[in-house]
Amino acid sequence: MKELLKDISQCTICKAHLPLDPRPIVSANSYSKIIIIGQAPGASVHKTGIPWDDPSGKQLRKWLNITEEVFYDESKIALVPMGFCYPGKGKSGDLPPRPECAPQWHQKLLDQMPNLELVILIGMYSQKYYLKEKAKRTLTETVAEYKTYLPSYLPLPHPSPRNRFWMIKNPWFKEEVIPELQERVKTLI
Repeated sequence: MKELLKDISQCTICKAHLPLDPRPIVSANSYSKIIIIGQAPGASVHKTGIPWDDPSGKQLRKWLNITEEVFYDESKIALVPMGFCYPGKGKSGDLPPRPECAPQWHQKLLDQMPNLELVILIGMYSQKYYLKEKAKRTLTETVAEYKTYLPSYLPLPHPSPRNRFWMIKNPWFKEEVIPELQERVKTLI
């Protein structure tokens, strides 16, 4: 795993498409029981090099009901984005994750994590990639059908503060999905 993480840290396959120098951000360990697959690091995470080191990460830790210490314990939780580097700004938020990373690195990482029991899929990009034709037409439909994907996968919306209106429109998420998420995470860690 150390060798693979070193290779990832030196990756430049999408350098020509990035607004900043490549800085692949990933955290994983052969003992990880949970993997959180998100979108791509934002600008602030690019600066610190720490996955989910932003308001979205703070909200995600609340959803999971775990401390920063547990969240960043890679022997328990792997943090792997669909795109490992900051993709740049778009019209309404960051650009989508670069498409090169997941096919290049994800399976190699998963192959070295034999203890994985839960894959948390954050956002539509990871859900479409991993659930393939089982993903529903919209993120809301996929998250609403979360029981269909258990026990292996648990789809979530992005915990960005920008999604507060989605949370208000979908109170079932807080009432049903969050308790299920917290119980599964508690059991595994």
